[in-house]
Amino acid sequence: MLTFGEVHTGLLQNSTSLPWDATAEVLNLLVGEQVRRSERPMAYAVSPNLLTSVDCRLPAASGKVIRGVGTVVSRASITGGHVAQGSGHAVVVKSTANRRLSWSHYLTRPGTIEAIGKAVGGDIARGFAGASQPMGTLDLGAISGRTLDAVQRSTRLDRHPPFRTQRTHMRWVVTPTDEPGVEATGTFRVATPTLRVLELVVPREHVGAIVDLCEDLALHDWLLTTLLALMESSLTGPGTRAQRIARLRPAIDTLLHLWMPAARVDEAVQPVWQSLERRPGFTRQWEASVSRIRDQMTLGTLALLESATA
Repeated sequence: MLTFGEVHTGLLQNSTSLPWDATAEVLNLLVGEQVRRSERPMAYAVSPNLLTSVDCRLPAASGKVIRGVGTVVSRASITGGHVAQGSGHAVVVKSTANRRLSWSHYLTRPGTIEAIGKAVGGDIARGFAGASQPMGTLDLGAISGRTLDAVQRSTRLDRHPPFRTQRTHMRWVVTPTDEPGVEATGTFRVATPTLRVLELVVPREHVGAIVDLCEDLALHDWLLTTLLALMESSLTGPGTRAQRIARLRPAIDTLLHLWMPAARVDEAVQPVWQSLERRPGFTRQWEASVSRIRDQMTLGTLALLESATA
């Protein structure tokens, strides 16, 4: 029927980039399972998958009562030693038995929720993609948030981040298609200052690559949102040009080198990134922001040189 998920992204609560040994300890959320990592094109580590059992209503735009029983897969990751994410997702399928079965049945299908009742994929997709959802329905945001909280509570973190910023949440839903020759496509919207919604249509055989894509998009949306917020508060605040630039330094040291869209995304779903680069144009806005910061630094340097020679 469909696949949906939610990603929470925030600044790791540590004053410096987290080294690998500490990263492995922070992400060791499941005893006996390995933390996976890669160093190219940037440092990235991801926890083992966690399972959460659910038995609740599924969100439906029509308001229908659709019961969902199964498990949600969640995981945490750290990128560049600075940015942490908590992610949860599940595949929704129609229950063939159309009744609740024993938990042993659901545990053999990790990350799958069976919909009991008259379930329509489009109805559930629209309900999940809404900015708000009724009480008592499946809350993937709570699962993702708890996963990220487990990372941020680690005793290996010194709880002195280089600057303060908000988390962002990205809710995504994928409708699979069997039409031949169709490329993955998506629409992205900013629902609230901290919530984004991504709706995708993806060839069925490529649905498995979507989780990495959505986490990557959530990461870059957070980077851009955070940089814009820091620029607004720093460059428009009181003080001399040098003081305003100094307020931006933590962001320069922490964020600018992390911008690498689609670096870990499967080629089959890269058309989604490419379409989002055309509109709304993440990289264009990022590069314009970075250029503005560099211009301010250049002007600040020139002012210092002029004062030194005066």
